[in-house]
Amino acid sequence: MKGIWKDMAAALFMGMVLPGLVLQMVSLYQSREPRIVEETVAETMPPETLPNPVPLTAMVRWGNGETEKVDMDTYLLGVVLAEMPVSFEMETLKAQAVVARTYTRKAYVTDGKHGDGSVCTDPSCCQAYISEADYLAQGGTQEGVDKVRYAIGATTGYVLTYGEELIEATYYSCSGGSTEDAAAVWGTDYPYLQAVESPGEEDAPYDTDTVVFTPEEFQSALGRTLEGSPRSWIGTTTYTEGGGVATMTIDGESYTGTQLRSALKLRSTAFTVLTEEDSVTITTRGYGHRVGMSQYGADAMAVTGSSWQEILAHYYPGTTLTKLGRGN
Repeated sequence: MKGIWKDMAAALFMGMVLPGLVLQMVSLYQSREPRIVEETVAETMPPETLPNPVPLTAMVRWGNGETEKVDMDTYLLGVVLAEMPVSFEMETLKAQAVVARTYTRKAYVTDGKHGDGSVCTDPSCCQAYISEADYLAQGGTQEGVDKVRYAIGATTGYVLTYGEELIEATYYSCSGGSTEDAAAVWGTDYPYLQAVESPGEEDAPYDTDTVVFTPEEFQSALGRTLEGSPRSWIGTTTYTEGGGVATMTIDGESYTGTQLRSALKLRSTAFTVLTEEDSVTITTRGYGHRVGMSQYGADAMAVTGSSWQEILAHYYPGTTLTKLGRGN
């Protein structure tokens, strides 16, 4: 009889009590698991708590010529929105924030191009800029703004230094596969601005570009009359470490790659020339001066798992990430 009661008690426990315990354990386990949600910009942001903002000053020269001291990270929101697609990876946006902060801070402490520590909003001179209001009015999204603001906040205060000095934090759109030595472009050597490979840019919209000149257009751009057929114009060509044109002889006269890029309005100094009897075809790789960080190359690195720190170490070898604090 006692055996029967034991069997009945066991059955009751298995049928009623145990399922309840299992459900409680499952519920507890599930509460510790992350929710699976539809991905949006906001939801894919890293969950860590942002550090407290580091108060730094930026001196900005607006389009009307007036200069104003503003909060650095507030200013950087407009720079990153203007300089880089918000669709880029979060780590790419963080790297861009650090580079733009370094560029701005360098100008502030050394007087910069304008002699008063300011940076202007002309991208051909300093850095592009768009206000949050204008960005949204032109079709940008609040999610994009929040994503960029997060990238800036996550890197607040960080700048790049070399030998305890702020670096020349140059950047551009696309390298075409390799960056360039600063000395090859500007004649000044910086140990951290050397040619490095920049793979993964093949799908970038500015990876290659082709321009076709008539013989008359080509001569007009150079400002001289060339003898004979276009097939005979191009002579010896030398190349830089980064694959750009160092020098090119045209009808007996030598030009640097930077001179030809300016005269012919080319996207970069990494180009090849094909001449026919009635045309001169130039194909360029990349877009910009190709010194420092390639934005599309940085994003290609981020897509394959590189962190913002690794991106910066690659494009500015030998530099140090330094976090400024109050009073800097």
